Amino acid sequence: MIYVAGVDEVGRGPLAGAVVAAAVILDPENPIAGLADSKRLSESRRTALADEIREKALAWALGRAEADEIDRINILQASLLAMRRAVGALSIVPAHALVDGNRCPQLPCTAEAVVGGDASVPVISAASILAKVARDREMVALDKQYPGYGLARHKGYPTKAHLEALERLGVSPIHRRSFGPVRRLIEAP
Repeated sequence: MIYVAGVDEVGRGPLAGAVVAAAVILDPENPIAGLADSKRLSESRRTALADEIREKALAWALGRAEADEIDRINILQASLLAMRRAVGALSIVPAHALVDGNRCPQLPCTAEAVVGGDASVPVISAASILAKVARDREMVALDKQYPGYGLARHKGYPTKAHLEALERLGVSPIHRRSFGPVRRLIEAP
């Protein structure tokens, strides 16, 4: 059998937290109905699908790049690193990877970028769902560790409430210092 992994990442735009990627190898004998772009699904549907994916997939893994890595190598390179880590953590080495977007990380297999793949390729949709559910849960946990920023609500994205909290509370250890709104606060006199 030729194993094909779907790969996607979540969290390029937020001001806080890691960028999280997932890699999934689905079982053709055990299909999962309703796979779609994670952003198009309700939170409850995403969570249910994530449970089903983890249960039915032949292999799945997560990879991440932390805020300090994002600051050091930039968000694009950090996203590719998270994807590479996810594929590297799979219990089955894929022969090929389908990667959402227009760039592929260096992988131990052939890879193909698929623009809009999270909405059109089920194995990429599965990766999108796992990555989003994992990152969202992490942001809810970080909200307890860093109260007042509203991380559980906006997941670290630059909402008005998040920007106001940054002004009020300052920059936390999980904020991305290279991102404009955070960098401006750090550099302000």
